[in-house]
Amino acid sequence: MTETVSVLLPIPADRPYTYAVPEGMAVRPGDHVQVPLGPRQVAATVWDVDGDKVDPKKLRQITDRFDCPPLSDDMRRFVEWVAHYTLSPPGMVLRMVLRAPGGLEPPAAIIGYRWAGGEPERMTAARNRVLELARDGTAWSKSGLAHAAGASASVVDGLIKLGVLEEVALPHQPLVPMPDPGHGAPALTDDQQSAADVVCEAAKGGFSVALLDGVTGSGKTEVYFEAVAEALKAGRQVLILLPEIALTASFLDRFEERFGARPGEWHSDVAPRKRELLWRQVATGEVRVVAGARSALFLPFADLGLLVVDEEHDSAYKQEDRVFYHARDMAVVRGRIRDFPVILSSATPSVESLVNAQRGRYRHLRLENRFGGAALPDICTIDLRRNPPPRGGFISPVLAEAVAKTFEKGEQSLLFLNRRGYAPLTLCRVCGHRFQCPNCTTWLVEHRFRNQLQCHHCGHSEPTPQACPHCGTFDHLAACGPGVERLAEEAVDLFPDARILVLSSDLMGGVKRLRLELEAIAKGECDIVIGTQLVAKGHNFPLMRCVGVIDADLGLANGDPRAAERTFQLLSQVTGRAGRAGGASTGYLQTYQPEHPVIDAIARGDREAFYEREIANRESAALPPFGRLAAIIVSAGSKREAEDHARGLRRAAQMPEGITVLGPAEAPIFMLRERYRYRLLVHATLKAKLQDWLSHWLASGPKVRGSVRVQVDIDPQSFL
Repeated sequence: MTETVSVLLPIPADRPYTYAVPEGMAVRPGDHVQVPLGPRQVAATVWDVDGDKVDPKKLRQITDRFDCPPLSDDMRRFVEWVAHYTLSPPGMVLRMVLRAPGGLEPPAAIIGYRWAGGEPERMTAARNRVLELARDGTAWSKSGLAHAAGASASVVDGLIKLGVLEEVALPHQPLVPMPDPGHGAPALTDDQQSAADVVCEAAKGGFSVALLDGVTGSGKTEVYFEAVAEALKAGRQVLILLPEIALTASFLDRFEERFGARPGEWHSDVAPRKRELLWRQVATGEVRVVAGARSALFLPFADLGLLVVDEEHDSAYKQEDRVFYHARDMAVVRGRIRDFPVILSSATPSVESLVNAQRGRYRHLRLENRFGGAALPDICTIDLRRNPPPRGGFISPVLAEAVAKTFEKGEQSLLFLNRRGYAPLTLCRVCGHRFQCPNCTTWLVEHRFRNQLQCHHCGHSEPTPQACPHCGTFDHLAACGPGVERLAEEAVDLFPDARILVLSSDLMGGVKRLRLELEAIAKGECDIVIGTQLVAKGHNFPLMRCVGVIDADLGLANGDPRAAERTFQLLSQVTGRAGRAGGASTGYLQTYQPEHPVIDAIARGDREAFYEREIANRESAALPPFGRLAAIIVSAGSKREAEDHARGLRRAAQMPEGITVLGPAEAPIFMLRERYRYRLLVHATLKAKLQDWLSHWLASGPKVRGSVRVQVDIDPQSFL
């Protein structure tokens, strides 16, 4: 009888496919194989040893089995769990695991050469230098031996042809050296040591979650590094998740200082070949520590023993494409399935994590003082109704005076505005024409440095015109509102002698330039930094003494149920860049509503009051974490298709007790990338079986036809 197996392919399939196993090939669950799919060959994973009962004549055979460690049982369970929770095809979750298919193949052999015995008939000085190095039996690469001996490669080639040097296979070296848990152990404060004792004990094994909750600059990284050291001593692997690629440079330096070697890096800026090597060496256990973006959560670790989520509150951990998942929540799930500890670290924890800590589900570790006796910045509000900026400007005289005094002392200031580009809207003063993206219902943002108008949602860009395309009038285009580029223009006028640096994720030069500029700020090579939310995340600027938030109200003016929480977190993180190395520091919040609870809580330094109020509001409205939400996004190439399908879905909803469906309604960004979008919002109690009900509802609703696409977002973070 033909042996059959179930094989999960990295495609949008709801279940594995059945394949025949060729005679002489042995496979087991977790093995990575190559199988035919239509006219092409794809890498896939054996999911079960028994396939469906299918006529053997109709089956196609597995083409090849990769020489690679199999996917572990717990990792396959994790894939299935994520697929069920997010209502995604399991094949699409597996696709995130097989993100570096080149890593399935063993790397090509490295050829080296060593002394085979004997001497050449004609000895030259260059040959003698080569043989002096090779006579001890060490194997060298050709170029390495020639360089070390100060000879040309042709000298080595001649000795190879004469048989004096013989070819051998050199062992592959790990992509990164082995970290030393005993290297560079720091002197911790009493508070840090108490927290470190708890996480180190947890790192010895068994599932647990610790919320490491400390003010900005309190040394949370040093605390969880001790847990990393404990896991390494036990021979386990460690994953550290970071929300931004830009954070990895300074983090890697701190890690190397503590452990004598850098961790493996995993993010989109890593070269493809290096990603493939890292993927394989994680699977074989050669790489012990990985620091990476949210996608690193799906790396196939051989023996993962600790997972750290740094800045756990950050919205960058939410993926909103293909498989919608939150890396923080899935990290906790992976820890539970594999039975290892998870550490969540933040100066401004998410409400969900804080409630879990209050309920005893997570261990709550507090660090309430900055490291080294440094004080938190004083926070002052600038009421723009009483102290408005001058006409055409955006910096209040009060803030301008504070920055000027800071500059005179040789210290640094930060002006924060969470808007990229020069201006968020450009219009014609004559006819009122507004420049809108042709693919999205959003305004084009002017980037004056590049002379472009750009959409930050679909990437569309066009040159900034000199005349209005609607009425043809020249030199009457007006920039409305500020972006960081416009703020920099104003700062140059106010502080002509200051060295000003603009920091934004979309500046030319990409991540490499960004890292160089962050390094320049840390070294004190600029006086005034103007930046977006990029500057709010974990950076240590020793000379920063003054932080000014240009528009503290910006995040509060929308209907997002998390608006207050996000604004509080962002403003707390931004002002927390000041005074980390000691000395007096001040944060200024320019606002039209200083009495707003969020602004008031930050100004008074009353974090507890904010969280108490926010948690009470969430509980009274049964919003997460006291209830559950799921967003259904219906999109299509035409408005009619999208609207008809969304309304058909709503009519098909049979709502049991505990589940309510709201909508459909046009999405705030109604057209995105040339697709019209409608949203439905499902609100459920904690006891409701949300995923089961959603699956049944979507299956009983209208069939997806034409250009219609339906996306499900469990626990949505964005409502655009």
